[in-house]
Amino acid sequence: MTVSDLFALDTSPLELVLRGTLIYWALLLTFRFVLRRDLGSLNVSDVLFIVIVADASQNGMSGGYDTVSEAMVLIGTLAGWNYLLDVASYRSALVRTLLQAPPLILIRDGKVIARNLRREFLTLDDLHSQLREAGIASIADVREAYLESDGKFSVIERKPGGRERQVPGKDGPAGGSAG
Repeated sequence: MTVSDLFALDTSPLELVLRGTLIYWALLLTFRFVLRRDLGSLNVSDVLFIVIVADASQNGMSGGYDTVSEAMVLIGTLAGWNYLLDVASYRSALVRTLLQAPPLILIRDGKVIARNLRREFLTLDDLHSQLREAGIASIADVREAYLESDGKFSVIERKPGGRERQVPGKDGPAGGSAG
């Protein structure tokens, strides 16, 4: 094998771009609806899922490519879509709405919304842990608590006398899987 063989294109660049585009969009939609958290708050099962999906999608994306140039076309395609979606999300509320899950309310006026906890596979222990990290002793002390689109919790605490204070968001639970 010569150096020039490493950079030869055996597969059409258009085919590589099309394959990369199709796989990128399939994975983006899968991750948008399966994973709620950002990469900093993924647990072991989330990372394993990503690795398995990446391995499974590699063959569909590559079409049996063998050269560095073909790999670079695919990588460029994926990076290009990622950049374009970041720009579109920044500029368009509609795109942002489609790509990011809305905040999910977990507590309203001191009452837990159990349906939303079940939806995200969060236990009461997970919720209590997040409240303790925010310095809140009781669910009754919470006006509202949300699971944000990045997997972090944000809490608005009720204070005596009707005053409220915003508690900075904390990372989501390390244990439970968000789905």
